[in-house]
Amino acid sequence: MYSNLPNFILGFHGCDNTVAERILLHNDQMRPSDNDYDWLGPGIYFWENNPQRALAYAQMLKDKPHRVKNPIHEPASIGAILDLGHCLNLLEQNSLDVLKRGYEILQLKMNNLGTTLPVNKFGQGNESEDLLLRFLDCAVIQAVHEYNKENNQRPYDTVRGVFFEGKDLYPGAGFRERNHIQVCVINPNCIKGYFKPMNPSNGYEIP
Repeated sequence: MYSNLPNFILGFHGCDNTVAERILLHNDQMRPSDNDYDWLGPGIYFWENNPQRALAYAQMLKDKPHRVKNPIHEPASIGAILDLGHCLNLLEQNSLDVLKRGYEILQLKMNNLGTTLPVNKFGQGNESEDLLLRFLDCAVIQAVHEYNKENNQRPYDTVRGVFFEGKDLYPGAGFRERNHIQVCVINPNCIKGYFKPMNPSNGYEIP
């Protein structure tokens, strides 16, 4: 009943500048990620209201080219106007309950097949011990999507999650340096348009 957020949100995607320019000119389109360790399952990923993190992510991929199929030469971020539609919003209780049932469905399936559940893993050289390879979470979200499809339930358009990442922001903090919200777009019609992030105008407040 309350799975639709009432407003558009802004998402930001890190990529190479040539890719960003092609998308802005409608000469290309974003392609979904489909790794078995993706944090929110398959789809097109955006940082919610966070162009700095999108750009930093693109810079990280430039510095670690082995992590991407197409190398990034000039890091950039592109903004998108998103309608989350029917959202598996993992910041609210009902969606968390759905995800828990997804785990139970996956667990039963794995037991019937005689195989073990996938496991989330830490990233290589990851000093803060963040779970960067989310094999289990990805499989659970996939189980939710598959259940909906098999039972003629309305499919989710997007998945939204909060992540606590990085070192403590300060000693004894309950916050971490790289906390963020990610949105995974499954239905590309939820992307209402793209824009190039702007620098603020001097002498004016930012509303």
